Amino acid sequence: VVLVTGGAGGIGAGISARFLEAGATVVICSRRPPAALPAHGGRVAEHHACDVRKADACRALIDAVVARHGRLDVLVNNAGGGSEMPSADADPAVVEKIIQLNLTAAFFMGQAAFRVMRAQPSGGSIINISSVSATRASPWSAAYGAAKAGLVNLTESLAMEWGPERVRVNALIVGLVATPASTDHYGGEAGLARIAQMLPLRRMGAPADVADACVYLASPLAAYVSGAQLAVHGGGEKPVFLDLARPTPSEKKP
Repeated sequence: VVLVTGGAGGIGAGISARFLEAGATVVICSRRPPAALPAHGGRVAEHHACDVRKADACRALIDAVVARHGRLDVLVNNAGGGSEMPSADADPAVVEKIIQLNLTAAFFMGQAAFRVMRAQPSGGSIINISSVSATRASPWSAAYGAAKAGLVNLTESLAMEWGPERVRVNALIVGLVATPASTDHYGGEAGLARIAQMLPLRRMGAPADVADACVYLASPLAAYVSGAQLAVHGGGEKPVFLDLARPTPSEKKP
């Protein structure tokens, strides 16, 4: 039984569909009912409404999942996001919401899931979806980057605390991923193509790439993997100085 927060769209939908394909019972949550539920091969995810920023709502959701399915094996803390804004003028209320969604929500969901997983002979697996913004500067999205960096530390701390109870906690460091909703953010199809050429694998990530990494971390193949940061970024982003240091064609001497 797998719970994916923010599992209705984008990366979350890809994660949900991949776990359905693997044979899991998949539960997703969001604040509002999605237009469509993730599905695969005739199997459909189950949806619950939940504001993951609220601890009592997280506990109620986990209780509902266990009451219906009898267990919870995997929690994927995928819900997150944030808007670009200059840090000097950032609205304090917006900053707080970004940190709540990307950091404290994972803490609350993890607490609620741990109460269940620790009582199961097989324990459980918690996977936190972090970002390359956690490991490099994140200008104009500083609150988001700081929250994702906090999520990495949370992952390591909980892995150490909860390991004795057979609960593994890991994080994915996710790079640039193309989804229908992100096309405009990356400058349309032309922008996607330019970004793809910057990346070592010459393509942006897809939700399926993130989903496959989640299935691995949830599986017995990762039985001794806990507290890890698994990079899913196609090799990373090329330092911009490499291009700036080289002369342009017009600057080259004949």
